[in-house]
Amino acid sequence: MSEATGEGLVFHPMDQFIVKPLFGEGPIHWYTPTNAALWMGITVMAIILLLVIGTRGRAVIPTRIQSIAELAYGFIHKMVEDVAGKDGLKFFPYIFTLFLFIVFSNFLGLLPKAFTPTSHIAVTAVLAMLVFLTVTIVGFVKNGAGFLSLFWVSSAPLALRPILALIEVISYFVRPVSHSIRLAGNMMAGHAVIKVFAAFAPLILMSGIGIAVTPLSIVAITAMYGLEVLVAFIQAYVFTILTCVYLKDALHPHH
Repeated sequence: MSEATGEGLVFHPMDQFIVKPLFGEGPIHWYTPTNAALWMGITVMAIILLLVIGTRGRAVIPTRIQSIAELAYGFIHKMVEDVAGKDGLKFFPYIFTLFLFIVFSNFLGLLPKAFTPTSHIAVTAVLAMLVFLTVTIVGFVKNGAGFLSLFWVSSAPLALRPILALIEVISYFVRPVSHSIRLAGNMMAGHAVIKVFAAFAPLILMSGIGIAVTPLSIVAITAMYGLEVLVAFIQAYVFTILTCVYLKDALHPHH
């Protein structure tokens, strides 16, 4: 949102991240339909359209939608197998669902007037905590007390092992924090920068300096949008591959 005032151009790049009720105004409760809930619902519907409806008429020569679905399936399946090992393939449906939700949320958030759920720490923190709890539970169920060997660096000198163990424990519990902040921070930063550049585009209608500023802002918006398309995929990829790495630690905790 931007507006001209007597003091110049005023814009609010963070307004796009405000969670608002879909109907009317007032306080938001857990049952209130919001723009965040709407776009998460649209994300789920888009995934269903791709994987269910898009592959319903499977053929030897695939359609474009079927090709995209098969490419995504094979890409994540290979990632899980390469990083977590064959033991990790039983968690493939969960990791595949996680990747699709994040990547679709990121890409849909680039549409005009859209809302990006993954720009909110409340969403990414839930995803990260689910990964953290899943990995921790799997680690103890599969290895019992042996899972604690993850924190004991047996290859290090004996005198350093207690110190390294403390560092490992701290880094383990920091995982969901870094896991969630990385995704939310990157999505929020990119959208905010695009909004800042977009606020300068109307200057050509307001002052002479706009003749130079407006074309530059349009070029900057185009460049940032292209970068955000790349970031939208990369951040989903990073979140997913880190999940596979954490799962590998749970399945094979020994250093």
